[in-house]
Amino acid sequence: MSKRGRGGSSGAKFRISLGLPVGAVINCADNTGAKNLYIISVKGIKGRLNRLPAAGVGDMVMATVKKGKPELRKKVHPAVVIRQRKSYRRKDGVFLYFEDNAGVIVNNKGEMKGSWRHRKRWLDSGLFPHLWRRTEISE
Repeated sequence: MSKRGRGGSSGAKFRISLGLPVGAVINCADNTGAKNLYIISVKGIKGRLNRLPAAGVGDMVMATVKKGKPELRKKVHPAVVIRQRKSYRRKDGVFLYFEDNAGVIVNNKGEMKGSWRHRKRWLDSGLFPHLWRRTEISE
């Protein structure tokens, strides 16, 4: 059976416009001590010849810290994108976009490494619900 057209998808994620290709620098929106994250790969992207892998809101990426604590720099960390400037469409028809690109550092299970996130914007996707349990929303 061919891989195309099997119908349905196993994940609960709605298709989101991908606005962050490999090489993008995003803000770190948690209190781990990192300021900027540099995206080096996107988890789960198979790709096509000469196409850069790109991430959207809710995608897990592998990133390095460009500015921040010395113990976080020069290492590869998994992170989840929580905001993007590129607009994307929700299932209810609303187009949503943010004023910056941001992500949070997570562990291999997808749980947040820090204890809280900055600002009042959050991820719509239900893929990482455990990211939002310990969150204090600050204005």
